[in-house]
Amino acid sequence: MPLKRLLIACALIMASIAASSLTAVAQSPYGGRAPNYYILDVGSGQVLAQQNADIPLPPASMSKLMTLAMLYDALAEGRVSLDTTWTVSERAHAMGGSSMFLETRDRPTTEDLIRGLAVVSGNDAAVAIAEGLGGSEAAFAQMAQDRAAQIGMTQTTIANASGWPDPRHRMSMHDLAVLANYIITQHGDLYHYLGESEFSWNEITQPNRVPLLNAGVGMDGFKTGHTEEAGYSLVGSAHQGDRRVIFVFSGLNSATERVEEAERIITWAFRQFVERDVLEEGQEVAVADVWMGTVDSVPLVAARDLSVLMPAISQGDVTARVEYEGPLAAPVEQGTEVGQLIVEVPGLPEPFTLPILAGASVPEGGFLPRMRTAALVLGNQLGLTTP
Repeated sequence: MPLKRLLIACALIMASIAASSLTAVAQSPYGGRAPNYYILDVGSGQVLAQQNADIPLPPASMSKLMTLAMLYDALAEGRVSLDTTWTVSERAHAMGGSSMFLETRDRPTTEDLIRGLAVVSGNDAAVAIAEGLGGSEAAFAQMAQDRAAQIGMTQTTIANASGWPDPRHRMSMHDLAVLANYIITQHGDLYHYLGESEFSWNEITQPNRVPLLNAGVGMDGFKTGHTEEAGYSLVGSAHQGDRRVIFVFSGLNSATERVEEAERIITWAFRQFVERDVLEEGQEVAVADVWMGTVDSVPLVAARDLSVLMPAISQGDVTARVEYEGPLAAPVEQGTEVGQLIVEVPGLPEPFTLPILAGASVPEGGFLPRMRTAALVLGNQLGLTTP
């Protein structure tokens, strides 16, 4: 059996970083008003700032994004279509709070309910969707809980479809960003509903509650929330140039503060960072030892192009390391993922990773290489020097 060890290899990747003139220093984290926030750059996967991001908190209507994601999944799987009609129970009709004004006689289509949920945050639409997909809101809540875990929402418990206050109903800022990213990446063709400016039902027209949609800052969707416990909250996404950011915050005192915080985050996220190319797909970053192969090492290469967001005002160095368990046991197939490149940028709250691949194939060695390796291991175990 090969001995397991961890390779920390910085030299080659740091040379690549130096060649790209990448430097950075710890800059002050985002300093807005919201006590809880999480800011993600979608393209690079870098977390730009976070505070209290993994604490389960009351999500208010932001949790309707989970109900929307469940409906989008049903559309993608062919269980419903955009023109499928739905019934409206007395319970859905009687929901208080924000509403699309459904009546029990109504037979809205899937598309109507998407707009009623995404644009005007209808609690009645959320319950109608839950009952239509799960049979009851309680059964739907369990389905949504299971799905949330599947997509990586680790600090989420779901008690209902609307975000109605319930001590069992909790989501973290991080989880809400995971959910928003899931909707954008897996259901991008349906994302546009979240940015529609208004929706009319039963001769009542209501505006989208998401702020800054027409303010020229790139804001194009997602969901507000407000309860007394949660404060004024927002899941937002903005797109400028080739970059998209997702941000989540909660705990503000007014709708005005919510608008101001959203604009402050967008300005900070797009103006305080610059993008630098670091690695090209296939570029060698380290060399790994190989166990019982025709050769005793193999190059490790980047799985894809890598760009890094850097604080605009910078000094000092980015750090990077390659981690793998080795030596690698032959045979090794070219293109197999064998480790990770872990990159840390000063001023950002957590590192991000890039898969590292074997850059060549190494067949299993014949009798003599295998015997030499066995003798070397035995000599090491006995404290002897072997040829």
